[in-house]
Amino acid sequence: MTRWRDPAKDPRQEPKSNLITLEGAERLRGILDHLSRVKRPALSAKVGEAAALGDRSENADYTYNKKELNRVIARIRYLTKRLDELQVIDRLPADTERVFFGAFVTLEDEEGEEMRIRIVGHDETDTQKRWISVDAPLAKALLGKSLDDEISVAAPGGEQTWLITDIEYRMPGDKQ
Repeated sequence: MTRWRDPAKDPRQEPKSNLITLEGAERLRGILDHLSRVKRPALSAKVGEAAALGDRSENADYTYNKKELNRVIARIRYLTKRLDELQVIDRLPADTERVFFGAFVTLEDEEGEEMRIRIVGHDETDTQKRWISVDAPLAKALLGKSLDDEISVAAPGGEQTWLITDIEYRMPGDKQ
């Protein structure tokens, strides 16, 4: 049992933006297509074969594949619904001198160390690539800012200050 959380103060209940880049939407569609056309039929066949062997209560192959099939079906349902909700951003902003959705931003901290991030949708965040959600505190602080603007963000180790040293956009469809 989980502990009760006040919905008004629970960060998991904050509404997420429905923005996604063109590349992110294509990736989600590819995953959905693979699950629908390849994975689900293969698992259905395995479940059918295992069910034909007889007693299902003691058939580990049947139980495992049935659970996996249900997980794949749930993921297909989620992706189908999510893709309908998403707004694909397939153009550059009018003012490319400011930070908006899809921007690659280079930041410099007080010690002179640089960090390059990209502001993307909630569904395409990637910590290894340093792609952060548009809903993240750092991204919210950056939106609308220009080159050489300074921003401050509350972090677990205390307040951090960053200087924007570069803003770059890539045409939708270009590979990163």
